[in-house]
Amino acid sequence: MVGAGARELIVAKYRVTGLSPTVIAELVAEVGQLWHEQHQARLTARPRRRAVGAGAKHKFVFVDRLLATLVSLRHGTTHDVLACWFGVDRSTITRAIGEVRPLLAQRGCTVAPDVRLQTLAEVVEYLGVDGRTGIIDGTEIRVRRPAAGRKDRDKFVSGKTKQNAVKAMVLTDAEGRVLYCSPVRPGSCADITQARQLGLVQLLAEGPFMEILADAGYQGMGAQTGGRVVTPPHRKFKKNAPAWYEERHGQQRKAHSSRRIRVEHGIAHLKNWRALARHLGRREHMSDIVQAVAGLLSHQRRPPLSATAFKGEH
Repeated sequence: MVGAGARELIVAKYRVTGLSPTVIAELVAEVGQLWHEQHQARLTARPRRRAVGAGAKHKFVFVDRLLATLVSLRHGTTHDVLACWFGVDRSTITRAIGEVRPLLAQRGCTVAPDVRLQTLAEVVEYLGVDGRTGIIDGTEIRVRRPAAGRKDRDKFVSGKTKQNAVKAMVLTDAEGRVLYCSPVRPGSCADITQARQLGLVQLLAEGPFMEILADAGYQGMGAQTGGRVVTPPHRKFKKNAPAWYEERHGQQRKAHSSRRIRVEHGIAHLKNWRALARHLGRREHMSDIVQAVAGLLSHQRRPPLSATAFKGEH
């Protein structure tokens, strides 16, 4: 168990948790209450054999549980190292992270102090109110190779990277702020297939008109959504294209990519957290990890990027 001085040092150093002290204080107030309610419900659900208030007392307080979870997500620190750092048993760290991480994942993405988006339907509705532009893209996270003999072992092999991975769909606004991260799918799942399975096509087709920028992996969704999904222009000449067409086609693709690049910046912020660079733990936890990190980054409330922050912006 860390002392008060060491705890203050962890909170004060941005590089340790990746969050400011203000955000950590808000997480303690919000998630701490949910954790205590969950803990009391778990105690009430089982038969009581002791008087109320009896039994061992928690020495590993919630603040330390939250900090251990944040350090694990930020740096991918092993539970053995965290156990030595916080002065508890490794199983205590594992149990604490397993309790706190799902609570962080359930929070969703914060777009304003009083606005939080938790589902894809809420994101589409939020963008459609004022006709905002959204950007979607898929991102892959390397994971351990499934055990030999597992029937779906080959499903985790990505056709792009030829490595074992899981894939998540990220949706950002025009400024690159993450609004939604989907649960993960095996790496062999195509980007457009994952979007369809999440119900994005139906939500866009039945919702208000908006613009969703996407790369060539989502070609075909534009016709299914009434032109709401905009992908790079098709190449009409396969051979012997006129010079004027080559120039115009290149300009159109460059203009599209210069707007769509913001989603890559949002994904890059996610990948700064070590747990999303490469995950060596259980693949079943990846959905919670991706959604927890997305919610934590959005809670930082970074100022929007300026319209001329990058060259080639139109």
